Amino acid sequence: MIQVRKLVKRFGLKTVLRGLDFQVQEGEFVALLGPNGAGKTTFLRILASLAQPSLGEICIAGYALPTQAAAVRRRLGVVSHMPLLYGDLTAAENLVFFGRMYDISSLDQRIDEVLELVGLAARRRDLVRTFSRGMQQRLAIGRAVLHDPEVMLFDEPHTGLDQDACDMLDKILRDVAARGRTVVMTSHDLARVEDLASRFDVLSRGVITASTTRSKLGQSNLLDFYRQSLQET
Repeated sequence: MIQVRKLVKRFGLKTVLRGLDFQVQEGEFVALLGPNGAGKTTFLRILASLAQPSLGEICIAGYALPTQAAAVRRRLGVVSHMPLLYGDLTAAENLVFFGRMYDISSLDQRIDEVLELVGLAARRRDLVRTFSRGMQQRLAIGRAVLHDPEVMLFDEPHTGLDQDACDMLDKILRDVAARGRTVVMTSHDLARVEDLASRFDVLSRGVITASTTRSKLGQSNLLDFYRQSLQET
């Protein structure tokens, strides 16, 4: 579902991604781990077609980036550090806007379902600029799942959420995975992703330095695997 070869990203004289290779099969849930500054957010922004690579090949759901970005975007759901919402529209109006972009059938019904799912049904007519950071994150999650995309990219999605909202997001992530969707999620919360993901990749110094699966971890601890992988780089 995702194929990345020799990806390079430079910002001026600084090289953030250094020939990164990355493959994800359909239905895999990959937790992308790594220290601050490792390039995780940059990498997800490139996958989401929000940033351009300097070099390398990227293919998502059979479409190449950046040349076929429009086709890729239709198959993506993205939750990033920015909510990507319109503050002067209501919660429902934001979802109507994005739903029409994706030509969702029975849109009103789907919006009702999503607002209920993220706990914002009672705030559907309120302007997004009046929402707290956590509420905006809830709506951003709703926007991302609205069109039931094939591939979902989550960049630290639990940031700014209270415990109830974190539990809600975990439920959504488990449901997405159970329906065979492909997920790539960055996180510093190893205990949480250990319970959610099926594969764990470590990004350090601009490349994937270690990878394991839930089954290969066995009785081992993800934190121990993560620490060891960083010590070896």
